[in-house]
Amino acid sequence: MTPANALLANTSPARQRARGRLRELMRSRDGTAAIEFALLAIPYFLIIFAIIETFVAFTAEQVVSNAVDTLSRQIRTGQITAANTSSQQFRQAFCNEISVLITCSSSELQTPTNLYLDVESYSSFASMPTTIPRKSSTDPYSDLSTTGFTFAPGGAKSLNMVRAYYRWGIITDLLRPYLTNVHPTDGSASVYLIVATAAFQNENYP
Repeated sequence: MTPANALLANTSPARQRARGRLRELMRSRDGTAAIEFALLAIPYFLIIFAIIETFVAFTAEQVVSNAVDTLSRQIRTGQITAANTSSQQFRQAFCNEISVLITCSSSELQTPTNLYLDVESYSSFASMPTTIPRKSSTDPYSDLSTTGFTFAPGGAKSLNMVRAYYRWGIITDLLRPYLTNVHPTDGSASVYLIVATAAFQNENYP
């Protein structure tokens, strides 16, 4: 009898059964799909959430841009002027335009926290601002500076610029650092700053 056979003969039936079960367990593929899904679930859902967050933010950006175009057209044609429209009325009109996706609360209408509007006239197109006004000139992720924002459209044939900024919140925490372009230093959540502008010359209306 060989040493291997002797060892096998001396092995108890219970131990042999245990070893057999261990070999079967090592060969078994049951539960593989569940383990693989558990490993891939986090990156998979992150990609799904990133697609949804990006799509909704892009849609909101288009809504704000369309509102800027619509109200700029009314300023250009003389339907909205500094004489017949107040800053509050213009803000309400803008909120009405974006209400399909963005709701302005009563407090937002009185004191801006997310939506900021600036309407000004300029002496030339070259003098119009071309960058986002930020609180820090060295930090590209600093918060929006609203100093000087006003509602002061010019009259007929004047050059005007309408600027709208909306602080859009990102819901998914893990994606927020990568989808936002404003990182406040006061500890508040980072946001994606939607920007829409229109520069134009008013028509020669009466």
